[in-house]
Amino acid sequence: MVTPGFPRKTLDPDGSPVWIAGLASQDPNHSLHVAQNIEPRQALEALGVDAGSIRPCVLPDSKPNPYTSLPSAAFADDTGDAATLLAGRIGQWTFVYDDLGYTFDGTAEILSRGGRTAMTTVYTINGHAGLYYAVDGEEVEEVVIEGLRLEERLPGMPAELAAAFESAGIADWEDLEPGEVDSLIGMRVACALAGVIVTLDDIRGIPLLMAQRNAGD
Repeated sequence: MVTPGFPRKTLDPDGSPVWIAGLASQDPNHSLHVAQNIEPRQALEALGVDAGSIRPCVLPDSKPNPYTSLPSAAFADDTGDAATLLAGRIGQWTFVYDDLGYTFDGTAEILSRGGRTAMTTVYTINGHAGLYYAVDGEEVEEVVIEGLRLEERLPGMPAELAAAFESAGIADWEDLEPGEVDSLIGMRVACALAGVIVTLDDIRGIPLLMAQRNAGD
């Protein structure tokens, strides 16, 4: 599919950014963070990972099974119930992908401290989705994707967030009602905001860090 801000090769047929779909396990429950002017290691530490687990990451060629994400497969150790977080930087923006969605509550505020802009989006295995946009440590916008009507919300959004929504577009799903958005839009908005409109090969071509985080950390 194609949206205003995404060339065809950067989205899969369902409307997921191809690099996210390439990283994710089957039926994912995951989150994505993007933050401006912060280094990947600093972002991982801010998200509460075990600092000793941070290491360079070389993504494997494929996933060992449908239930393992590509970043998790990159760990030689058994990750158990821990989430694997993958971080990298493209231009002024750092992204952190959390394959189990353990990091989402309050993380945009944390990553935006010090005058930065940050956004977190989460997608659950049940199709529930939302996003959080923060500036300088304060949440500016929370958007629940279910029931979202863009014509009502866009006029009140900060300009760069509204522009990211417009770039993200709406997936061409047959079961969507007129004016309804698809549940994958949050991932596209985060990518549009940060300019992470790339392929999985592009992600493989930049320095990456990975780390583990337990649910209770």
